[in-house]
Amino acid sequence: MKQGTNRLRGECLCRQVGYEVDDAFEYALNCHCSNCRRATGAAFKPFAGIRTERLTVVRGASDVMRFGEGSHDAHCKCCGSLLYSQVRDGGYLHVTLGTLIDPPSIRPTAHIFVGSKAPWFDICDTLPQFDEFPID
Repeated sequence: MKQGTNRLRGECLCRQVGYEVDDAFEYALNCHCSNCRRATGAAFKPFAGIRTERLTVVRGASDVMRFGEGSHDAHCKCCGSLLYSQVRDGGYLHVTLGTLIDPPSIRPTAHIFVGSKAPWFDICDTLPQFDEFPID
């Protein structure tokens, strides 16, 4: 952890798995892809991206279930909550903002994969919209 960086707490629905993450997210987005919609059961997944080493599971590590090979989603195996997704060749985690207990300093700045958004959902804010992931 960098000097002066706040640590945020997060946990799953049943509180079996808890994590801490630096409040040093590099980006935050709302993802409308079909995989994120299926994983969350919602119209989109609000997430924040951070380097993998900046998150630590502090409770229930043996209850983290990983779905997928290489890049994967990490869920609580007890309640099914999606905690984060490991992406970008394993270098980053996309932490689901809804699992944070403490408020992060970052807010989503855009909607991504809007070409595959749920047809029953209308985006009603003024954030930019992209058909893909806009970060290299």
